[in-house]
Amino acid sequence: MTGPEAGRGRRGGPVEVRRSIPRGAEARVAELYWEAFGRKLGPALDPPDTARAFIAHHLHHDRGIAALLDGEVVGVAGYQLGGRALTGGGARDVLATYGTLRGLPRLVLLSVLSRTPAARELVMDGIAVSPVCRGHGIGSLLLKEIVALAADHDCRRIRLDVIDVNPRARALYERHGFTAARTERTPYLRHLMGFSAVTTMYRPVAAADHEEAR
Repeated sequence: MTGPEAGRGRRGGPVEVRRSIPRGAEARVAELYWEAFGRKLGPALDPPDTARAFIAHHLHHDRGIAALLDGEVVGVAGYQLGGRALTGGGARDVLATYGTLRGLPRLVLLSVLSRTPAARELVMDGIAVSPVCRGHGIGSLLLKEIVALAADHDCRRIRLDVIDVNPRARALYERHGFTAARTERTPYLRHLMGFSAVTTMYRPVAAADHEEAR
């Protein structure tokens, strides 16, 4: 699904949803992603300037849904499918960027955050919306497109993990049919990464979703 959708940003124009990250928007997407998830990713990728540059350089353009307003990316939803996610960069890239001594502990932290999809499962990497555009339905547009994309790829369900300090995101997911399956308590991460529990949520991809995606 591409083209103007039923959502409007703060500037009042129509929002366009695309199933890819536009070329040239890498820095903007990295900025949005870091603003949304920097608290969680900071211990692994700080300092912020280095982290944003790393994310921008290793983006997989075809693993993101972008919301554009007046040609500017104002929202992004990343996902993992077929062994690739929106944010790329392997162990060699981390070590090349941060050095061996500083890079090895970062790899351990990143492994804590990594998730592997099950068969016929799409894993979401989260939604990031520009602060000035929140509350205008952009997150809902991105989620609807994620569901349509999952249906197009014949996935049976969508999975995501939400941390305990992000209740607004959890409420959005629940409004769109996601239900909590389990919560993992991680008190040892409270001081290090800013959260102490992670809830795994699922949304089944129903027959109606497949019909709507066609």
